[in-house]
Amino acid sequence: MTIATATADAVAPFTLADAPTRAIANLLAKHGETQRAAIEAGVARVAARWSAKDGDAAAFEDFCTKHFVSDAAERTRLLARLESALEQIDGHLYEMRRTLRRHHDLRGDEFPGVDDILAQFDPSPDLSEQMYKQKVAHLCLLNFARPTLAIMLADGPAWNDAGWAAARVAQNFGPRIPVDLADRARKVSFESGSFVSHFHVPVGGMVDANGKRWFEADRKLIAHWLVREEIKAGYGDPNGLAKQRALSWVMARHIDGTIPARVMSGEEKRDWNPEKNTVAGGDPGELLGLVRYERWIANFRMAREFDPLYPNEPTAIARKFALEREMPESEVEQLMIALLEAPVRKDLAAFLAKRLGRALEPFDIYFEDIVEAKPADEMNAAVKQRFANVKEFESKLPTVLRELGFSAADADFLGTRIKVEVAKGAGHAMRPHLEGYGAWLRTSSLDNELGWDGFDTAMHELGHNLEQLCSTYFVSRPALRGVPNTACTEAFAFLYQSLAKRVLGMEDAAELDKQFAVDSVITMLSACQIAGPSLLELRAWRWLYANPEATAAALRTEVLRIADDLWTRFYERDFGKDGYRILAAYQHMIGHPLYLPDYTLGHMMSHQIRSYMRGKDLATETKRITSLGSLTPDLWMRRAVGTPVSAAPLASDAAAGLRQLA
Repeated sequence: MTIATATADAVAPFTLADAPTRAIANLLAKHGETQRAAIEAGVARVAARWSAKDGDAAAFEDFCTKHFVSDAAERTRLLARLESALEQIDGHLYEMRRTLRRHHDLRGDEFPGVDDILAQFDPSPDLSEQMYKQKVAHLCLLNFARPTLAIMLADGPAWNDAGWAAARVAQNFGPRIPVDLADRARKVSFESGSFVSHFHVPVGGMVDANGKRWFEADRKLIAHWLVREEIKAGYGDPNGLAKQRALSWVMARHIDGTIPARVMSGEEKRDWNPEKNTVAGGDPGELLGLVRYERWIANFRMAREFDPLYPNEPTAIARKFALEREMPESEVEQLMIALLEAPVRKDLAAFLAKRLGRALEPFDIYFEDIVEAKPADEMNAAVKQRFANVKEFESKLPTVLRELGFSAADADFLGTRIKVEVAKGAGHAMRPHLEGYGAWLRTSSLDNELGWDGFDTAMHELGHNLEQLCSTYFVSRPALRGVPNTACTEAFAFLYQSLAKRVLGMEDAAELDKQFAVDSVITMLSACQIAGPSLLELRAWRWLYANPEATAAALRTEVLRIADDLWTRFYERDFGKDGYRILAAYQHMIGHPLYLPDYTLGHMMSHQIRSYMRGKDLATETKRITSLGSLTPDLWMRRAVGTPVSAAPLASDAAAGLRQLA
């Protein structure tokens, strides 16, 4: 058997000759013919990853002969040992990395230059290789199989917790990643994330079609998140339509790279009309250009370097679906298309048009406040009355959880383990990876108060944190901590975000049935809004793999074309023609490649969970469902609510809700 060295400094293939055959013979003599299948599979797994650095053929034979475990009780002990070791290694490294990134990610106490260096420091750049070199990975793979997605989908429902733990432990050991490749990947990922978190568009000089400025001189909006939120805020302003159109053109300029460079740098103080893209009524000067698509291309080229290391998942797309999302690509795509093709969408559009009193425009895909919207100042005031700032929100979390139905013990346990901080960019949540640690909730904030946007985001992240804490502290064993994929945690994030007004005392308990109808319609709108960008990104990556030498300019052209195609097929009937290419706005495409479908899935799953929870105890079911463990999403949903992931329940409940509200 000839094996190519997988490490960075490989110089030539080396041969194991007949060492695997001898190892199998030795093990059969030692453990008996009944172990043949396990022996042959284990030896083959080790041989596939054995490197010259690990030793010669004799060393391979000796290792396999000594470390194969056949006794059931001893295999149970081995699994527990490996599970505990990986928990400590992964957990402490995670906490170290979080701390090293702290000042880079948060507002306040910035140290320019220094924070970037610390954020990029990796205390274990060659961990993958060291796991093999020091034989931990080989020990695991000799004794435990790494099941493919197909096997997990077919056989997983019959596995007990130990079976799932064995699968999850073995899945820690994928291909051997060369150190220099890991270093470069970390750098590219950091640069992409940094590009996104610092992409704040100055809008102080932005004017609408009537020449009106809408923001204070120094206001900046992070693209796409806060541009979108300001568009949504325009629905609460009787004169906000011109602002929404102008901001949509800001979005368009961000998408195609035509923001004037001086506007983006903050140097330009004169009026900027984003629709005409003029400055002071004239030439905008140098434009920002292709930087967004250059970052996208950099992510793609980095991914391609990993492709040869994953023969079973030879593209970033395959790895995202089979290894991370654990749902077949075709299944996820069809779920999103089924959502967008649901007949209820036509009725929803008519409802929105009636609600707005005008024909729908492209940015109305963001409209979801289908009940009477309260002015932003009133919402900010309501938040301030309950939570003066992020620190008061943090201190009151145990009280909030009690109000949502958690027992005093659980409310105190969970609420005191969440630290609330203000992020530079969009909100996010970070889980504990070890018992004894807490979770981190990052949100936005106004200068002197939390504000509605910050609170709304915080409630979303609180849902993540509750999942993270429950799935850390209440699961059956360490290897099963977490939930199957990010769509599952998004389900709880959306669920708790939907409770934001309840926490502020703005939801009438007597209207809970009506509120479910409202939530069903809003969730359908939100899911359809993000399904388009999700499909766009997936198709853009497919195009990149079909055109691997594409330039940033060519990618931009293709992204805009895909945006047009998807808009024509799924949105134009209801929202009119789109000159903004608004489906291409999401910055996740740069900072978190191929993540967007998890939001769409999260909306579907969140609704299924909320629908299931009707009449049930929110806190009890939250704790139960988030403690199921890291199964496949399909099995997790079946055990959580009794049905697989589907677009049908959301579409059906949205239709029923629409009839109730109309």
